[in-house]
Amino acid sequence: MENEARLITRLFEMGLETFHLRKPKLSTKLTKELLNSIPKHFHNRIILHSHHNLARTYDVKGVHLTKLHKKKTWSTWYNLRIIKIKKPSIIITSSYNTIGNILEPANKYHFSYVFLSPIFDSLTSRFQGGFTEFSLKSALAKSKLKVIARGGVDSSCIERARDIGFDGIALYSHMWKAKDPVAEFNSVVEKFMELGIPIE
Repeated sequence: MENEARLITRLFEMGLETFHLRKPKLSTKLTKELLNSIPKHFHNRIILHSHHNLARTYDVKGVHLTKLHKKKTWSTWYNLRIIKIKKPSIIITSSYNTIGNILEPANKYHFSYVFLSPIFDSLTSRFQGGFTEFSLKSALAKSKLKVIARGGVDSSCIERARDIGFDGIALYSHMWKAKDPVAEFNSVVEKFMELGIPIE
């Protein structure tokens, strides 16, 4: 965990603006230990996928609602309300794997953005992208949500994701399973700069 904290810290130092902490099997205690191993001034770039109650005591950027969170309608609403009272500027994100979800008119949780996956063919397995480019372009043009491409994403996908209409990309396997994640992140940053696309 110490090495992981160092790696996350290094990525923040290199300019990573948002990091999704997705460790569903990690206990609350170990999640706190991981957060405590990362300098406090970087906590406001972290989005928690579990142990949302930690958002009350840590200055995190936001919380991510999984499918399970969205099924527990009342408890999720209540927890978010408590968090929002204390930290009104905290953001809420989620993930979808069907186009229909991003076209739903209601956004009761007021998501700042959502992930849609799988978009591109998997880089580490036999999974393939789940949508046609035409259907994605059509849906993204109609969607009122800010949608981020996830699944099979690497630096070669940046321009294509932008042309399809995505608001951004999420790096996952390509970076975290690389021999040198920092170098991989740097190559993505360089590609954004080469294309003249601002990094938020």
